[in-house]
Amino acid sequence: MVRRLVDTINNVSTGMHYRSSDAAPALGSRDPITDAIGLLRPQVELDAHLHAAGPWAVRFSPFPHVKLGIVARGGCWLTLDGHDPVRLRERDFYLLGAPPAYTFADTPTTEPVAAESLWVGAVDGAVRIGVEADEDTYLCGGSFFFDDAAASNLMDALPPLVHVPAADPRAELLIHLSELLVAEVGMAAAGRSLVLDHLAQIMFVHILRFHVEQTARPAGWLRALGDDSVGVALRAMHADIARRWTLNELAAISHMSRSTFAATFRAKVGTSPLGYLIEWRMNLARDALRRGTHSISELARLTGYESESAFSTAFRRVVGASPKHFRDAPMA
Repeated sequence: MVRRLVDTINNVSTGMHYRSSDAAPALGSRDPITDAIGLLRPQVELDAHLHAAGPWAVRFSPFPHVKLGIVARGGCWLTLDGHDPVRLRERDFYLLGAPPAYTFADTPTTEPVAAESLWVGAVDGAVRIGVEADEDTYLCGGSFFFDDAAASNLMDALPPLVHVPAADPRAELLIHLSELLVAEVGMAAAGRSLVLDHLAQIMFVHILRFHVEQTARPAGWLRALGDDSVGVALRAMHADIARRWTLNELAAISHMSRSTFAATFRAKVGTSPLGYLIEWRMNLARDALRRGTHSISELARLTGYESESAFSTAFRRVVGASPKHFRDAPMA
């Protein structure tokens, strides 16, 4: 288990670079999940952890990005507006993808208090409700903030809630990671923020993997990754973004006819194969232009276009501005 934890940390630490000061991700060098998260360069903020006892309920406002957490002790109910309450038990994990307003509570019927009013009074990174001695529930988690320009690539593929029960065998590694996270939260040791940041990122990736492996998944490229045919084509496009892929080539490596592949891909991903490829190329191009890592002519070559003119036409069609105008425009 220790070896698996070390390998996981090394893979995330060296294979994904999230900070805005890092070099841009190499075009076409990674798998789709790593590509998408690396392009977004999430900023992680550890939320004040919650200790609660007795009747309690906390209501949170809608959040445009991702929340991730664990029920470190006890249990509670999670209710997202418009959805049925979900029981969270000790060591269960949750990921909220652009959730509507939601409530954590001891029971679904307890009247909630606004989270903002409680979190303002957090002491030493903790919020306590009705706790004098032992708490009934301890929640620990964090928030992921993404680059808005490319966030839809991931957010559109996430459901409002991914629930990983502790009883699921796939939660084993997450539980070990959470033990490190909870222990680190209670320490004031050197390097604490860096350790917490990496642990949260690793947990995020593992919960995404859990979501991909589920049998009942919403449409989107994350779902398609679990498909033996469409997933092969997705990985091939990400591995060689500069190749001038044709529908026939993608269908062939998926071992499907052209028409069956096109229909299957659209059903699972929500867009056509070449439409997905163009959107992804333009996501990479936007990132590179914003960061000044490649010239327009270099981007044309790296994203598979025969000329700068052809690239500029595709970029304008997807982004709504020419590459030069996009590059030179002031950041919002």
